[in-house]
Amino acid sequence: MNAADPALLIDSTARAARAAATSLARAPGPAKDAALRAAAAAIRDQSAEILSANAADLAAATGLSDSFTDRLTLNPARVEAMAKGLEEIAALPDPVGRVLAEWTRPNGLAIRRVAQPLGVIGMIFESRPNVTADAGGLCLKAGSAVILRGGSESANSARAIAACLRDGLREAGLPEDAIQLAPTQDRAFVGAMLGAAGLIDLIIPRGGKGLVTRVMREARVPVLAHAEGLCHSFVHRAADPEMARRVVANAKMRRTGICGATETLLVDAPVAESLLPLLVADLAALGCGFKADAGARAICPELPAATEEDFATEWLDAMLSIAVVDGVEGALAHIRRFGSEHTEAIITEDAAAAEQFLEGLDSAVGLWNASTQFCDGGEFGFGAEIGIATGRMHARGPVGLEQLCTYRYRVTGNGQIRP
Repeated sequence: MNAADPALLIDSTARAARAAATSLARAPGPAKDAALRAAAAAIRDQSAEILSANAADLAAATGLSDSFTDRLTLNPARVEAMAKGLEEIAALPDPVGRVLAEWTRPNGLAIRRVAQPLGVIGMIFESRPNVTADAGGLCLKAGSAVILRGGSESANSARAIAACLRDGLREAGLPEDAIQLAPTQDRAFVGAMLGAAGLIDLIIPRGGKGLVTRVMREARVPVLAHAEGLCHSFVHRAADPEMARRVVANAKMRRTGICGATETLLVDAPVAESLLPLLVADLAALGCGFKADAGARAICPELPAATEEDFATEWLDAMLSIAVVDGVEGALAHIRRFGSEHTEAIITEDAAAAEQFLEGLDSAVGLWNASTQFCDGGEFGFGAEIGIATGRMHARGPVGLEQLCTYRYRVTGNGQIRP
């Protein structure tokens, strides 16, 4: 094997991360917060370098969709948002050492469940360079080391951002290896990460269906899955029409390339004839295209016909699938058939219908009278989020500081022995 062998690279990278994680787990909260604030300052100070690196990534990228290009692109506002996000994480309570529960047994044993860091996290993501700052900052605050493997299309941007994070660690006297970028863009390094049981404690994939499928298939390390965001907005028969128009337009078109964007619009049959043409006109004016079922095309015959594959597609673009359904149960049946258990919304003034919808979902996040684009850690008050978990173990929905901790038990006795 040579020095570039992925197995050797992951071994050296993960062992350095493990040593850093041991130190970081014992770091006091103020030191972690100082590192985050220093990293935010470095991002602001080095914003020109970050934007130049991003320009190089964009120049090298070819044949990308508009939505993919949007995810890859940084601008001064987005750079400032990264810095502000780190400061917001610093302002949150330290999640490490929290007493999650405590009780005393009849024999006098006092038991406490206490939050602690996960250890070493492997983060595999695509296209979005801001994930470097979000993931690095959250893992730092949660006391875990992180190995970041971004997509090759954002390599220059990620490198510039990671340098700022490491500057922050160094300034605060914390180990720089708590945040590391993968030392190579070789795809085999991803495979080495997935097989690094005993070196990496958790893998978090954030990207398209192909990436997540590969990670779930090959991983020998526990995975916190971030599945595709096939989100639905359901306009119920008791919806306020103006609210529905405003919320649906935002849910679909605010940013079409994020996982919280609505990909399918469901319209309740009793209001479809009056409301669907208005919704379509609003969205078309914003540049949206459509795929529609027979019920929707009976009302708006100009809409292209949808296939079953269309309803199972996460567009991540200015395209929307539309179906007319019969009530809450019709909407739930459609979501169960085609959804990814990510985020769904109902728009209605009927509280009983909203409760029926929200209780009937299997999805990680359900909203009532709000845009699906709120499914985001920053909007939930987590400071930022490392992804949206759609599995059923450990964490669901936006993964923030609390979800990046595990726990242990501390038991205090006064000489008790087992009978």
